[in-house]
Amino acid sequence: MSQNESDAQSPDGMSDEEVAKALEGYEADFKDLDPFTSELGGILGDKAKAAVIVTPLGTPDLLAAFCVLADISAWCVGSPKGAVAILKNLEGSSPESAAKDITVVVSGLSVVLAVNRADKMEAHLWFNGEEGDEFSPPILFMSIADFVEDYMIGATDIDGLRTAGIDLVDSGSMSRGEALKIISQHTNFNAGPDGQASVE
Repeated sequence: MSQNESDAQSPDGMSDEEVAKALEGYEADFKDLDPFTSELGGILGDKAKAAVIVTPLGTPDLLAAFCVLADISAWCVGSPKGAVAILKNLEGSSPESAAKDITVVVSGLSVVLAVNRADKMEAHLWFNGEEGDEFSPPILFMSIADFVEDYMIGATDIDGLRTAGIDLVDSGSMSRGEALKIISQHTNFNAGPDGQASVE
């Protein structure tokens, strides 16, 4: 064997050409790992497993409209105990940013953000863009719609909620014009020069 032939072989005796051929198609196989990578992020806490914003608002379409103004992507669900936004963006501190944004955009609105990271549940009050008191999740779940706990612990998902007959309003399917129309129908709505809304 020549020196050049030796250099072209890997330590296990395979040539570069043989190694390249053996690796063909692996890239496509790794694409299938994306769901696993996402799940791993939830286990490690880099990405929340679930997050919801619980509000005192009466209807899911009104909450979805406010989400549009605050640039929040969520499925909004109504309940006799208040409308809930099931957040779509769970990366990093995105849930906290959503709670901050909606309480800044809608002056006077207080919400509770519940987040499940790495199977650790936390819930905090948010008002005027600031995080406030912490709530014990069991106490919170006693005072809100039953489906919220089921969703937060992974006992159901969006498809499961739909199957159960729960209506969801997707903020992503609503234009800003539609959002403003819905808000004006439900509230005494004023928008200041800085774009901040207030509900009276």
